[in-house]
Amino acid sequence: LCCFQLYGYCYQDSNDIPDTLTTITELGSPLEMIQLLQTSWEDRFRICLSLVRLLHYLAHSPLGSVTLLDFRPRQFVIVDGELKVTDLDDASVEESSCTSNSDCFMEFPARNFTLPCSVEGRCQNMNEKRNLYNAYRFFFTYLLPHSAPSSLRPLLDKIVNATGNHNKHGNAKYPSPSVNSEFTQKCVKSANTHKSDSFYRRVPEASIPDENYRCWPSYHHKGCLLSVFDVNEAIEICDSYSQCKAFVLTNQTTWTGRQLVFFKMASNHIVPDPDKTTYVKVTD
Repeated sequence: LCCFQLYGYCYQDSNDIPDTLTTITELGSPLEMIQLLQTSWEDRFRICLSLVRLLHYLAHSPLGSVTLLDFRPRQFVIVDGELKVTDLDDASVEESSCTSNSDCFMEFPARNFTLPCSVEGRCQNMNEKRNLYNAYRFFFTYLLPHSAPSSLRPLLDKIVNATGNHNKHGNAKYPSPSVNSEFTQKCVKSANTHKSDSFYRRVPEASIPDENYRCWPSYHHKGCLLSVFDVNEAIEICDSYSQCKAFVLTNQTTWTGRQLVFFKMASNHIVPDPDKTTYVKVTD
């Protein structure tokens, strides 16, 4: 699940190109960080969650702890919203040898770490820690905090700090399954204490095909399409946009189960639609 799926391979030995191996793998999209920052926070969280699964697999693989020596965004692709590693040429299962703790020095641009040297003469957890800190500096610090829901920020701080800091015993810290589960649940059901002073008229089986305006981040490039937990959250969002005068609940959901809603700047043309429900702001 964490690496490219191999569909097949072909070995060819010819006079022109000896020892040639051709592989056929699944198709993925190149990872462009600028484009990712323009996507919804929910999709970025999904990518980070798949990265956590990859880190866990690398730390407990059948070959032992595996480190990616070239751990950069260009080594990954997106497949169906999940992050997968494509280039394993620089993967290594060898833990660095040492005679003292000073031999287990890891240097990064922003900070450095010194790990314990075990009695077996190996730097403890160096492979695991290198992967974890690279994930923190290349992915988590950019994708998780940026435009995150306020109700999730305490958990975000917990996860980001766990990946960016390591204790003195050198044990790599991963977000535990309970934290991941809690995080996903809060992503679906974000805290909502908003009390609207506006009144919205419910129009069942109806939609507004036009009257779009753009917002960020949006699931639709020509309109304002966002995910909500319930109608109250949709009202909160509509109240926060001065141009929003109505919204349309669709029957589509995101990967966490949140409902997709179109926000509109007018309600002059309402049409029948059995799969949607429209809410119109009532003004004095």
